[in-house]
Amino acid sequence: MQTEINKALDVLHAGGVILYPTDTIWGIGCDATNAEAVRRVYEIKQRADSKSLLVLLHHDSRLQGYVQEVPDMAWELIDLATSPLTIIYPHAKNLAQNLIAADGSIGIRITNEAFSKKLIERFRKPIVSTSANIAGQTSPAFFDQINKSIRSQVDYVVNWRQDERTKNKASQIIQFFEDGSFSILRQ
Repeated sequence: MQTEINKALDVLHAGGVILYPTDTIWGIGCDATNAEAVRRVYEIKQRADSKSLLVLLHHDSRLQGYVQEVPDMAWELIDLATSPLTIIYPHAKNLAQNLIAADGSIGIRITNEAFSKKLIERFRKPIVSTSANIAGQTSPAFFDQINKSIRSQVDYVVNWRQDERTKNKASQIIQFFEDGSFSILRQ
């Protein structure tokens, strides 16, 4: 795993795009602070940049570096979560502008999957994570279902967990609003 993390880090530091395993499904990722790399992710997915992408962090202690305020309820949900949980926070900061939604929000998930967690910890910045599919198409459950077009357009395909056949569940999604209220978007 360490060799693959080092190769992926080289690509991320150079502003490249990777295809990598996450705590849910395979993701297309890049440095979440690099606008050009984020643009390439939108291009590879053939997705309008008006639809925001989410980012992964390795630890909840890093949240306050990327959102203005973390509601108390969000901290509680993160502590209680037993499966992947994406939280959309208002007032994103210190991220590529083309990654942030038009309303200023950003979706963030704290990963507990070994590879992505170690990768982000070593990179010391959030990494974009978006499903490895063309916009509008079904998200692939397994590596071998990823469109060859996507595989050929990324700068590096991580050689880790490619043969795994465990079907992972999509994350829950909860959105918090400026007034402290929230909405469950996906359970």
